[in-house]
Amino acid sequence: MPLLRSLLAQILFSLPIWDSFMLDYNVPGGKLNRGLSVIDSYRLLKEGKDLTKDEIFLACTLGWCIEWLQAYFLVLDDIMDDSHTRRGQPCWYRVEKVGMIAVNDGILLRNHIPRILKNHFREKPYYVDLLDLFNEVEFQTASGQMIDLITTLEGEKDLSKYTLPVHRRIVQYKTAYYSFYLPVACALLMAGENLDNHALVKNVLVEMGIYFQVQDDYLDCFGDPEVIGKIGTDIEDFKCSWLVVQALERANSDQKKLLYENYGKKDKASVEQVKKLYHDLDLKGVFAEFESKSYEKLVSSIEDHPSKAVQAVLKSFLGKIYKRQK
Repeated sequence: MPLLRSLLAQILFSLPIWDSFMLDYNVPGGKLNRGLSVIDSYRLLKEGKDLTKDEIFLACTLGWCIEWLQAYFLVLDDIMDDSHTRRGQPCWYRVEKVGMIAVNDGILLRNHIPRILKNHFREKPYYVDLLDLFNEVEFQTASGQMIDLITTLEGEKDLSKYTLPVHRRIVQYKTAYYSFYLPVACALLMAGENLDNHALVKNVLVEMGIYFQVQDDYLDCFGDPEVIGKIGTDIEDFKCSWLVVQALERANSDQKKLLYENYGKKDKASVEQVKKLYHDLDLKGVFAEFESKSYEKLVSSIEDHPSKAVQAVLKSFLGKIYKRQK
C-alpha cells in the first residue's frame, strides 16, 4: 500500500511511534470497499477514458480519507458498544496498554483527514465542497449513532420503541451516508459535478445503505464469525436490529414475552432463546424475501437515471453487496 505509506509519512513527521502503530492497526485492515469505490466510481464516470497518474492518485487519496473516517467511527463505536473483536482481531481499546487512550486516538484519526485534504486538494475548485461533504457526512453519522445509543440506555430499555421507522432512521444516518453516498459524492466532485444536481443518486445510495445495514444485522446473528471477522453482539447489546423489529411484528403474545425477558441480556442462555425464536419465526426466509425485493427495487431506480455512466456507478456498488456473506 505505497499510497497509504506516503500519506502516513506526510502526516506523521512530528508524531510519536504510537500514532504510527495506531494508524496501521486501525486504518488498512478492513475490506476497503468504501475507499476502493471512489476510484471505481470515478473510472466509470470518465466512461472508459484513461485516467492520468494525478487523477488516480487523487481518487485513491480520497478513498483513504474515507477509510480514515471509517477507522475513526469504528474505534469509538467499539468502545460505546463494549465490543470484543473487529476485523478478526481485538478492538483497539482492548489492546494491551491502549484502553481509553483509544478515545483520543479516534479524535486523531478524524483530524488527519482535513490535513490530507489540505495537502492535496487545496488548489482544486472543489476543495471547499470536499470539506463540507466530509463534515456533513460525519455529522449525519454521529446523529445516527446518537439515535442508536439513546434507544439502548441502561435502565430505559423498552422494546416497544423498536419499529421499522426507528430502525430506518438509525440506519440511514449511521451507515448509508458515509458508506454509500460519500464515496460516489467524492467521485462526482472530482468529475466536476455539482452534488445538488444528483438528488436521485443520493436517494438510491441511501436506500442501498439501508439494504446493506439490514444485511449486517442479519449477519450479526446468522453469519459465521470466522467469515465476518467479529462476534455479533446485537442481541446482548439490545440493539434496534432489523431482526428484532421483524420478530416483534410477527410474534404472538407468548413469543413477545420471551423477547422482552431475554433480549439485551449478556448470558448465553438468553441469547440462544432469542436466536431460537428468530428461527421459529423463519426470519431467514423473511430476510431472503426482503433481499430479493430490495434488489429489484434498486435496479429499477438505478435504471431511471438518464446517465449511463451514473447507472454503471450505482450498479457497480450494488454488485459489491448483493448476497454478501461478510
